[in-house]
Amino acid sequence: MADHSLYARRLREIADALDAEFPPTSDTRTPHPDTLDIIRNRHTKRGQFNHAVPEVLQLQRRIRRCNADTGVPHGDIVALAVDTWLRANGYPPDLTRPQGEAQ
Repeated sequence: MADHSLYARRLREIADALDAEFPPTSDTRTPHPDTLDIIRNRHTKRGQFNHAVPEVLQLQRRIRRCNADTGVPHGDIVALAVDTWLRANGYPPDLTRPQGEAQ
């Protein structure tokens, strides 16, 4: 039988590093500090994000209302919501990769 202890140890090291890098918050709806820094930087390259969503959710109306109430730009509302949800579900971005690099 193969000895997988080296792999198990490496996976524990990676998990520990991730725990240290992304401390859990009490509220999964809290945007990550890295995301907030990126959103605040107006020199961040931006791209279109168009997807068909159920109309019954009234996302466009709700985003417009949120923008009117808070002054947060539409794209930032979408970026914060999607990034927060993806991170909470285990899909953080690879911020070490330069923008525009092939995935």
